[in-house]
Amino acid sequence: MANSGSGLATFGRVVAASAVALLILVSGGWSSWRTAQYLVLTKGREQGTVTLATCGDSSCTGPFAPKGSAVARPSVEVDLPVRHRVGQKVDVVLKPDSDTGIRSGTGGLIFAFLPLAGALLLAALVVALGLRLPQVAGGLAVAGGVLMAGAFFTLP
Repeated sequence: MANSGSGLATFGRVVAASAVALLILVSGGWSSWRTAQYLVLTKGREQGTVTLATCGDSSCTGPFAPKGSAVARPSVEVDLPVRHRVGQKVDVVLKPDSDTGIRSGTGGLIFAFLPLAGALLLAALVVALGLRLPQVAGGLAVAGGVLMAGAFFTLP
């Protein structure tokens, strides 16, 4: 009888750890997609460049110069992960019905997936400790680390 109780505890641990790891990954993916969708699905979206006029700690504003059929705007806000210089031009995609721009290009796309990178690293811990699958955990950790390194190296 002692073995069935031990097996039930192991089953419960595996189910709980799997649910937590899956929840972490889905949350990270969803959070990333909320921003990345504007960069991946660009058809019909306003694209152009913002010439930075004022910059704060994590965002800058400036006039929007459109590309294609977009409309020029006097002021668009762009969240940027590092300080930028006034006068610098940043390629952006505008969120629909707003004056908020998202940095476009490879660097912007990789940066949009940073929440997923963090989720991969956190899920790696859950998989290693809860599921006791070190190879899978290592793969998740490497994927998260590569994504974070890619975001770092593509910063302007």
